[in-house]
Amino acid sequence: MRTEDVLAAVATGLWHWDNASRIATFDAEAARLLGLPAERVELTESAARARFHAVDWVEIMGIINLAVAENTLAEARLRVVDDEGRVLRTVRSRSRPVRGGADYLLVGTVEEVPAAQPGTSAVRTPVTGDWRRNREAFLLDAGRALAEARSTSEVLRVAAGLSMPGFEPSALAVFGTEANRVILIGHHGYGPGDMDPFLDMPLETAYPAAEVIRTGRAVYIPSPEEYERRFPELWPLVERFGRRSWAFLPLINAGQTIGAWMAGFGLPVSFTPDERSVLTTVARMLAQALSRASVHESERELSVGLQRSMMPTVQPDISGMSVAARYVPTGGGLQVGGDWYDMIPLPSGKIALVIGDVQGHDVRAAGLMGQLRIALRAYASEGHHPDAVLSRASRFLAGVNGTGPEDLDPRFATCLYIEVCPSSGVLVIARAGHPDPAIRLSDGTLLVRATAGGLPLGIDPDTDYPTTRLVLEPGETMLVCTDGLIETGGHDLETGWTRLRKVVEGFPLDTDGGNLEKLADALVQAVHGPPSHYTTGPLVDRREDDIALLLLCRQVAASTAVGAPEAPARPVRRTALTIAQAEPERIAEARQQIRHLMYDWPDEDQADSAVLMVSEMVTNVLVHTDGDALLVAEISGAPGERRVRVDVADASDELPHRRHPGEMASSGRGLVLMELLAGAWGVDPRGEGKNIWFEIYESDGTAPVLPDGSDVPGFPDFPDLPDAEAPPETGRTA
Repeated sequence: MRTEDVLAAVATGLWHWDNASRIATFDAEAARLLGLPAERVELTESAARARFHAVDWVEIMGIINLAVAENTLAEARLRVVDDEGRVLRTVRSRSRPVRGGADYLLVGTVEEVPAAQPGTSAVRTPVTGDWRRNREAFLLDAGRALAEARSTSEVLRVAAGLSMPGFEPSALAVFGTEANRVILIGHHGYGPGDMDPFLDMPLETAYPAAEVIRTGRAVYIPSPEEYERRFPELWPLVERFGRRSWAFLPLINAGQTIGAWMAGFGLPVSFTPDERSVLTTVARMLAQALSRASVHESERELSVGLQRSMMPTVQPDISGMSVAARYVPTGGGLQVGGDWYDMIPLPSGKIALVIGDVQGHDVRAAGLMGQLRIALRAYASEGHHPDAVLSRASRFLAGVNGTGPEDLDPRFATCLYIEVCPSSGVLVIARAGHPDPAIRLSDGTLLVRATAGGLPLGIDPDTDYPTTRLVLEPGETMLVCTDGLIETGGHDLETGWTRLRKVVEGFPLDTDGGNLEKLADALVQAVHGPPSHYTTGPLVDRREDDIALLLLCRQVAASTAVGAPEAPARPVRRTALTIAQAEPERIAEARQQIRHLMYDWPDEDQADSAVLMVSEMVTNVLVHTDGDALLVAEISGAPGERRVRVDVADASDELPHRRHPGEMASSGRGLVLMELLAGAWGVDPRGEGKNIWFEIYESDGTAPVLPDGSDVPGFPDFPDLPDAEAPPETGRTA
């Protein structure tokens, strides 16, 4: 007698499902139970799904997937519906996979069972509505927590805190593999030393975790008797923990078993299909989280290694100076990029500070950065002047861009090279498209110092790089950084410097640079902390760009001689600027420097007068002489009694003289302006050249008012000089 006939005699139908073709075949009895004619029929997936209640179909597919994964029996109750969705009967389906993999084949039976009567406690399926809702909520919460874990320790901490609906593990352990051995990665619910016997075992050990890793199939042990029967050798080591049930599940990621997860229960657990489904789902999420954490930790280790190999440690023992440096990589990928800094001892006994930024945030940028840093160090060590160092580095980078398969992706780099004399504080600066340095004066004021510069490295191999000479006075600190510190968080160059200025000027910095490291941390926090975004700009990721910064503080030398006379007080604020004949556009920079210097001057009219006189004095030098103009401005004195003094020196011996311009004249009013606007002014002849100066006093209150009808302040002495490219003067911006 055929199997179908025997099953039909007991009202049981036979069916099988081919997942490769997505076809379900039902014999005559199974077709009858589904409300179809009593004859053998083949249905597509959509046609078979239409014969069952939608909720039941979703549940049975989950149970079948679990059975295929574990090679176990799949059993569930389903409601059969007609074409109009009315329930015809309730059937019980039992099936087992006869072929595994993605193209699995299921063979099963189906029989009618009495439907649950209204008012009774009978349920149609082992999964009640409350259980299903609790399970879904638990899995969503577990998935979110595991997705946010970034390290192996965080993943284990999240796994230890999982509270499963209806059955909560009292102990957890995660095992991995290494060289055909099973190693314990982490555990929870055990005392110190309890898991020592399981730290390292051969893969052939008769232990559930080893069996799971070998076979890729879960092992469920519902009772201590079952554990002792299946693993008698290890039972004496496990018995003392007092667990009642165990589940060992494979950790599978990308089709490979990477380890095993053990959940031990203090109460008996029968491991129903629904409980196994929850455990299997958690194991899959745990495997993915561990894999992500492993990749993240590997990338982090690689990036830290690259960073340590490419970023030197600065010398803390420079005579009379303190240095602090920071490098913060971007938040994505390998967290390496093109930003770098360096500190190079020079043959002359001086030191060179270098900071730069290679275009891009990828491995190629990091590689070019390493090459360029080595080249700069080599050129500097040969004793070349700063401009020559950058010229050679630009030719080097242009040559690297023109060779190899990366020709289609040429890169440029910005760079700031500073030659520092520790004894005198003289800084010789060469700049290649990089942000200007900033000086924190002894009273805390931050001034962005405009410096001459050329194109970024690698664009034009024949570019010249003019140098700028500054003096870092005792008690002053220089800040140089990449654009990631300035423009991150929706800021532009102006608002970015404003944000940093608030940090620097509000920081209590010691005159000996003792807390320079804390200032470096505060600057980074200002960019990456909660208030770092520009409120009117886009809210972008705070880690969208690399950050490199260097701080150099010139210490105030203490007097060692007993009874030595007190050193004269140095100017509270001081700035200097050289304007060459070929750079008339830098007159705008001179005006900007005066505004920065007088940012807290109480009388705005006096500040405007100072800016006007500086523009007049520097313009006269460029027009009436053949040399350059040297501008020196300083503020001294106690608040309320301060004095602004500005000196403009040139190499011409011709002294200015008062003229009487007519009503329509466009020049000749320089000394008239000085007489009317300055508190005091004068001209001092020198051995070669002269020095024109003026002073403005805070106690004077307001600037002098010209007689009514006079338009002298409205006319600069030389209005035709090119000034259109100058940035607008709008307060304390850089």
